[in-house]
Amino acid sequence: MDFELQWLLLAFPVVFILGWMASRLDLRQLKREDRASPQAYFKGLNLLLNEQQDKAIDAFIEAVQHDPDTSDLHFALGNLFRRRGEYERAIRVHQHLLARADLRQEEREKAQHALAHDFMKAGLFDRAEEAFKALEGTAFTTDARLALLNLHERSRNWHPAIEVAHRLEASGTGSFSHRIAHHWCEIAQEAEARGRSDEADQALTRAREAAPQAARPLVIMGQRLMRHNDAAAALKIWDELMALQPQSFSLIPMDYAKAAQASGAEDAALKKLDALYAQVPSIDILNAWNHLQPDASLRRQRLISHITAQPCLSAAQGLIQERLKTDLPLDKAEIEKLQGAMATAAKPLQRYRCAACGFESQHYFWQCPGCQGWDTYPPRRLEDQ
Repeated sequence: MDFELQWLLLAFPVVFILGWMASRLDLRQLKREDRASPQAYFKGLNLLLNEQQDKAIDAFIEAVQHDPDTSDLHFALGNLFRRRGEYERAIRVHQHLLARADLRQEEREKAQHALAHDFMKAGLFDRAEEAFKALEGTAFTTDARLALLNLHERSRNWHPAIEVAHRLEASGTGSFSHRIAHHWCEIAQEAEARGRSDEADQALTRAREAAPQAARPLVIMGQRLMRHNDAAAALKIWDELMALQPQSFSLIPMDYAKAAQASGAEDAALKKLDALYAQVPSIDILNAWNHLQPDASLRRQRLISHITAQPCLSAAQGLIQERLKTDLPLDKAEIEKLQGAMATAAKPLQRYRCAACGFESQHYFWQCPGCQGWDTYPPRRLEDQ
């Protein structure tokens, strides 16, 4: 009995020392791992700041291996893969995060949001749509809806786009009325292309209801009426466009002039175009006015006035056409105006452009002031290329 007690007394300190040594070894290993993880992480950040993305990815992978349970490292690595265009690897990283049972709800939503953008960038629109819809009711709801709106527009799914836009408006994100009007206009044009005139009419009506001040529905409505040989109705629609959106009227002034001719309303159209030109001095509006103006001297006078105020090639071309039509020679003052317009229009082309960075200059440089490259300027001006 005394012999066994003696051995126990001798074994106790030995066991204590062995246990203490084992714990010290574990602590040292943990400290080394803790030091290795942040060192690899900060090394990755430093490489990323120095635009060495390949080496940064290797550093982040090393950091993840040292600390596989840290979600921040996974997010950093996944986002870096996405930025580099390695979408499949980004998807795998974020899917791995979502598969973890111990992930907090906030981080799970963040991972779902990142995964949805991975699918979007990869062109996997069906999976991206599902991923964004899964974010409904989370902190990423608004961002997911905006992404869904862009996704539907890219896919030309106009009805779902309208639905999402209405939800965004209802949540107080902002006004999407003009965007919704464009969606209805797209629906109208698709219906018109399929020969479904009634559907096109209904879609344009909805577009006007969505944004009464929008220009596009009025433009399309007038063009449809012209195709159906109802010039008088088209003029009425375009008169409304002229009043609501005078700047946008510059898209259809020649159509307006032709509608006036078809309906016998040239005099009224001339007066309206004249008043509009005073408000919006556009060469397109002037060309429409000239199209209806029977007096050649007034047409030339108006072209000279426009060239004086706004030297441009279109006005110069119009003046030359008037010269050919009437066979009346240009006087010295008109030729000077014409020369000034051509010089102004040609000036942007009388430049040299760096082939490396696109820096333009009127002077030739052996070393580009923009990118500092040597012999990057072709020895020919833009107008000669």
